[in-house]
Formats: sequence, structure tokens, C-alpha cells
Amino acid sequence: MASPVSGGSKLADNGGHKKRRGPGALATAYLVIYNVVMTAGWLVIAVGLIRSFLAKGNREQLYYSIERPLKCFQTGALLEVLHCAAGIVPSSVVLTAFQVMSRVFLTWAVTHSVREVQDSDSVLLFVVAWTVTEIIRYLFYTFSLLNHLPYVIKWARYTLFIVLYPMGVTGELLTIYAALPIVKRTGLYSIRLPNDCNFSFDYYTFLILVMASYVPRNPIVHCLQVLCSYLLDCICVSVNKLAFCF
Repeated sequence: MASPVSGGSKLADNGGHKKRRGPGALATAYLVIYNVVMTAGWLVIAVGLIRSFLAKGNREQLYYSIERPLKCFQTGALLEVLHCAAGIVPSSVVLTAFQVMSRVFLTWAVTHSVREVQDSDSVLLFVVAWTVTEIIRYLFYTFSLLNHLPYVIKWARYTLFIVLYPMGVTGELLTIYAALPIVKRTGLYSIRLPNDCNFSFDYYTFLILVMASYVPRNPIVHCLQVLCSYLLDCICVSVNKLAFCF
């Protein structure tokens, strides 16, 4: 998803160096509400998964117990693209759109559309990874905007992704792979020639290309990028504190 929001307050200038200003009071209030709602939504998904598992004692039908809130709150993440476009969140519009749309696509165009894969272990794998990741991420954003970030949330944000990101990517790829034979057999979303528009589209091939697009998002490379970003933030904070002292 989008890179972490570095707080919502206005940052003062130190040593003559201008820093990026945070969102205004109204934008900050809106972002806090948005992140609280999204945190609550993913907590509902987490509780739904746990309750369903405890009630049935196995993973069967787990997806159906959280299908609606998953679709609702994962689709709700599309607002993050608008946040970037409006400039109230200092993240790349293109990168955020790519990250959000990839999950929305998997939620609707694969898992929702190919019902045969919904009970597979791969779906449970990425749903669990998404759920834990999003609860931590939205809590991180909320407390950052309030300028009161607990260390445990910061630690979880920059540590657990080492496990959660590869876990999520693995589940996503295996789910798309499991959907391929069904898509090929049924011709789902494919457009065949001849037709009035003289246009053809093979959804099976498109899904293969989607899987290939995961290669640039190699989990190891992503983990290193996030870790480097975190270390650079820590260095900048330390330098700013020293500059303030002098």
C-alpha cells in the first residue's frame, strides 16, 4: 500500500531547511476518521475469521464468513488514491493506485468471480496477511496523525511485514494460479472473435500477465526498500534532534 504517513502535524523549519508541511486541521480530522473506520473494518474481518474458525473447528467456509466486510473495506481503500491525488497524503498517486487496484482486482475479478477458489488455502493465506497488515497499517496512520505513535505499533509496522508481505504475495499468486483452469474452461470475461466490435480479449492470458507483473514486486526487494526507508527516517529524526539542540 501507500508509504507511511509521517504524522499529520505541520513540521517546523530547522537549520534553514524546509520540511514538507502536513495536512491541515480539516484534512487531518478527516484522515483520522477514515483510518479509524478502516481499522474497525479490518478488526471486524479478523474477529469474523476467528469466530468462524472456533465455531467450525476448520477452515471450511471461512471466506464466506468475512466476504462482505472484506469486499467493502478493501474497496474502500480506493479512497487512498484520491487522498494522494488531492495532496493530503504525501504518497505517489501511481504507486498507491497500483497497489490498491491489485488488491481490489484480486478481491472482485478473481476471488469473487471464480467461486471455486474461495475455499482454497491460498485465499485464507492472503486474507490473513491482508487483515493483520491493514490493522497495523491503519493504526500506524491514525496514531501518526495524532502525533502519538506507540513504539509497539511502529515496531510491528516495520517488522512484521517481513513475514506478512511474502505471505500475502504467495497467497495472491496461488489464488490466481488456481483460477486459471476454471477461467480457461469457462471463458470467463473473455471476448471472442468474430464480433461487431472486431475486438478480442483473453482473460486467461491477462491473468498470466498479472502474475508476471508480480516479478518487479519481489518480496525480498520490497522488504529491503521498506527497511531502508525506515532507517533513513530514523537518521533524519536523529539529525533534526541534534540540529535543534545546537
